[in-house]
Amino acid sequence: MTSLPTEHESRITIQGVEIALGFPDVFSFKWIGQKDVLDQLLAAWLVIDKDDIPLNPRLIGKPGVGKTTLAYAAAKKIGREVYIFQCTMDTRPEDLLITPVIDTSGGIRYVASALVTAMLRGAVCILDEANRMSEKSWASLAPLLDTRRYIESIVAGLKISAHPDFRICTTMNDDASTFELPEYIHSRLQPQIFLDFPEADEERRILRENLPFVDDEILEYVINFLQRAHGRNENYTVRDGINIARYAAKRLSSFKGSSVDKESLLRQAVVMTLGDEALSYVM
Repeated sequence: MTSLPTEHESRITIQGVEIALGFPDVFSFKWIGQKDVLDQLLAAWLVIDKDDIPLNPRLIGKPGVGKTTLAYAAAKKIGREVYIFQCTMDTRPEDLLITPVIDTSGGIRYVASALVTAMLRGAVCILDEANRMSEKSWASLAPLLDTRRYIESIVAGLKISAHPDFRICTTMNDDASTFELPEYIHSRLQPQIFLDFPEADEERRILRENLPFVDDEILEYVINFLQRAHGRNENYTVRDGINIARYAAKRLSSFKGSSVDKESLLRQAVVMTLGDEALSYVM
């Protein structure tokens, strides 16, 4: 017998086994621009009939284009807590589900992952950079990602069904340092939602939202740099732009009113953030 945890419970007992639950991730993320991809994600999570189930969308794009921010914003749009699981090449099935740990008395206690906590609380789980995981780890999620919507923890000897309000989303980087998805998982992670680089106006709003204390001249310099890089399909992202602008603003502030060649300082910020090769996109 399983009783659903309340919002503030840190433990739950399932079939006589006590499980420690995790805590939600709380950020001040704000999704700016590209409303169509937000609508696509929300539609994937809709349940439109008693016999319907939510889909398991994957967000695909280059690192830094805002995939995690989008998923977080969508979860908050529907009023759900968010649990983020950072996937790596070393992620094991038990890491994804329930992990046994030694407690202070020398006994074994069981700790639910971010994923299982979200399942039990009817929250949203974001599997971040999910295509860095091996097939062995994906296999443990197969029944969760189809109509069965449960996981089996061999470690704890439990089968756990997902709360009806549970939603899942995966983010996947479009780069070479990832695994190919097994076909049986590929078919379970649909639809595919692609994120591209933002247009200049969107980029301006994102930079201004994240860096309200940075002057317009720095931001415009960074936006022009990023747009030139995007035009040649270079992998520089808004995240890189935020780092360039933040460092340039810090450098300017350190001069405390002394005269300084701002153009040289901005070029230096680009090089120190991204390397000499980035200079080809500087005017």
